[in-house]
Amino acid sequence: MNNSTGKICIVTGGAQGIGYHICSTLAAEGYAVVMVDCDQEALDEAAETLNAPDLLPWRADVTKEDEMKWLFASAEKNGWNLHGIVNNAGISRNTSVTQLTLDEWNLVLHTNLTSIFLTAKYGSPLMNRGCIVNISSTRALMSEPDTEAYSASKGGVTALTHALAVSLGPKIRVNAVSPGWIDVSRDKKTSLKRTEKITAEDHSQHPCGRVGRPQDAASMVGYLLSPAAEFITGENIVVDGGMTRKMIYI
Repeated sequence: MNNSTGKICIVTGGAQGIGYHICSTLAAEGYAVVMVDCDQEALDEAAETLNAPDLLPWRADVTKEDEMKWLFASAEKNGWNLHGIVNNAGISRNTSVTQLTLDEWNLVLHTNLTSIFLTAKYGSPLMNRGCIVNISSTRALMSEPDTEAYSASKGGVTALTHALAVSLGPKIRVNAVSPGWIDVSRDKKTSLKRTEKITAEDHSQHPCGRVGRPQDAASMVGYLLSPAAEFITGENIVVDGGMTRKMIYI
């Protein structure tokens, strides 16, 4: 994994959706990429599609501490020059708060939030200088009904980001990207791939004039990992086409 640029980046939840495009963007920018995902089928498909020379698919469950310890112990054993960690893994359970089970609540928080604590705990000691990018969401700032677990987890991601930035700086920069409405319907494994019907009204809710694409978030991640962003840390950067700034009256 020590490629010619000497830059290695670990991306969790990297086999589908925004995570897949983050892996693709970083591979194109010369990173060696460790694509971490718990879905072996999606990992196999993504690795075959990307066909990048410095891509390592790694099956792991980010909610399991022993699996995260093993990932970073292997990185240390193999002498990886770890430049970046992108915490993209995330799930949702959109259920009425009165019907949401504690197990579902805990699974969302463990996947979306606790996993970031684990990668920081075991990954930051291996980084000489580098950057952590956490994928939060505009749901940390605004909500739809029945999104309590997801919204709470993403609010935690945003707060954990600035806490880590203060604790790990100046050696490591830590930032968050909060995507808005991103259409990932065609960026899933074959068995889940579909085409979502996006209407003109959907596009018009965005001052930029369109619903987001996975590349919009991936490009921001690439920027934050780059030397051009060396004076940016502790920030939550919203990538939503302006949707959270537009008042809509029904």
